[in-house]
Amino acid sequence: MTLRIDSKKWILYRHTSDFDKLCVVAEFLKSYTKTGISTDEKTQLNLKLRELGLYNERNPDLPLDAINHKINQLSYFMFGYQAKVDGQDRFLFSPLGNLFLKHVEDKNKIAKIFLTMLWAIQYQHPHSGTDSEFQLYPFRLIYKLLSESKLSYKLYAFEVAYSVVFLKEANKTTYKELVSELLALRKLSDEELAQKFQEDRHAYVNSAYEWDYYHSKFLELAGVLVKKEGDIICKLQHGDSTKHPTFRKITRNEVSIPENLKSLVEQLENEFSFLDKPLLLNDPERLKIDVIKEIYSFYPKTLLIEISEAIDDFKFELLNLPKLIEQYANNNEGAEAYLFEDALVEGFNQFYNVSANKVGGAGNTDIECLYKTKKKKFAVEAKSTKNKLLQANANRLGEHREKIGGEYSIIVTPRYVPGVIRDIRNNPIVIIQSNTFSEYLYNYIDNDIREIDYEDFDSIIVNNLGKDISKNISDLTISKFATHK
Repeated sequence: MTLRIDSKKWILYRHTSDFDKLCVVAEFLKSYTKTGISTDEKTQLNLKLRELGLYNERNPDLPLDAINHKINQLSYFMFGYQAKVDGQDRFLFSPLGNLFLKHVEDKNKIAKIFLTMLWAIQYQHPHSGTDSEFQLYPFRLIYKLLSESKLSYKLYAFEVAYSVVFLKEANKTTYKELVSELLALRKLSDEELAQKFQEDRHAYVNSAYEWDYYHSKFLELAGVLVKKEGDIICKLQHGDSTKHPTFRKITRNEVSIPENLKSLVEQLENEFSFLDKPLLLNDPERLKIDVIKEIYSFYPKTLLIEISEAIDDFKFELLNLPKLIEQYANNNEGAEAYLFEDALVEGFNQFYNVSANKVGGAGNTDIECLYKTKKKKFAVEAKSTKNKLLQANANRLGEHREKIGGEYSIIVTPRYVPGVIRDIRNNPIVIIQSNTFSEYLYNYIDNDIREIDYEDFDSIIVNNLGKDISKNISDLTISKFATHK
């Protein structure tokens, strides 16, 4: 295969293969969302895990880094992301993470939710050590291979260890090459396979260990894979010690898709293909935290229908604002042209002390708002574009604002070029990125807080005119709803 990388591979989490343990950690974290987790409480979590037989830490001092590893694992599997606010590490649950905990007692539902969480995992990943050269959705690729008739709807452990985890980009060509390589590997004898694995023993022993000893077991316990034991092909020495050598097995263990997930796998693949390009964490024109928010906002309606979850249309629209923006940009004459503005009107009306009304039309602001507590108006401009907002005409926005007697303008947009900040400098205009806005409102709604006060928003805006306030709003969200690590 042309895109194999010598020694570089996917880094698959291997701190535990116990899915139940991860669920306990997630529930514990969620229970401390409001108060934060102190050092003593992390120790209590370790003790609780040990009492449940889920913790066998050999160090009697119960080191806190064991809990931190589990929190990192939660982040890897898309339960939520980590961020630092005012010097403190926080953990904010994702929409799918919250949905998972809501149904944690229903094994069938959490298997479907967890499968969807796997669908959102991408490389680059905010909480994985996988090299930035890898640009693909790893589990979408795995389930695509497991849906491949040429491969008899299964993958062997030796195939994952030797080939799959070395693929850095998924496209039609590399997929076809990968399938051909797997078929060729299946024709080899144990002796021939053992020889291939000896060619780069260090790389292969790690890839086999991560997949066969940890990851596939973990995914089996999560109910998202069926695992079947197979023959041992060979054993590879782990490390270079000659006194006390350890060995890892290379096996013909195989995995397949559980029957109850086959329909959902097909639906997810149709909507969110393994061929899709992942977001770039090092996008030069976006803050990393904004990219992370978009990655963790994955919340497909397909899943909600599959598990018979009542669909809150507004919550769903909030979590999919970026997609609505794209629809709006690409369908200027179509039926979906005003979805973005409609979502924003409903969004600003979630503040109990704001009245928002769509205006639109040439020479007008998109949305007129009244902050009732302080009896002042402001304008909201919905800037959706196929790529990035290229400019903001401060004079024109001023005319829109003057028409309604507004004090300031808020531009809501998915992304913009740096020059836009220069356009609004020294003007009563702020920018907020759509992911940040939707995350703020989502967390209030998901926590069943109906009285959302606009005061915090207004205070941030008046003290940051002419700026992008996304980080301020993001920090506000995290400080209110994230757990202290």
